[in-house]
Amino acid sequence: MIWRKSSHSGGANDATCVELAGLPGGVGVRDSKDPDGDRLAVSGFVFGRLVEQVKQGRLDLR
Repeated sequence: MIWRKSSHSGGANDATCVELAGLPGGVGVRDSKDPDGDRLAVSGFVFGRLVEQVKQGRLDLR
């Protein structure tokens, strides 16, 4: 599995972002500070809806 950070993150030493990985039928999400910790798997549909809501500013992401 290949984990990726956003191109907008602060680089390899930025520990304040999540990493994503493509899964069959979905997306894996993990905390960049704890790559061996818990992971979340969501469907492609659910991930798409999350991205939509973030882009629309509908979530409090402070």
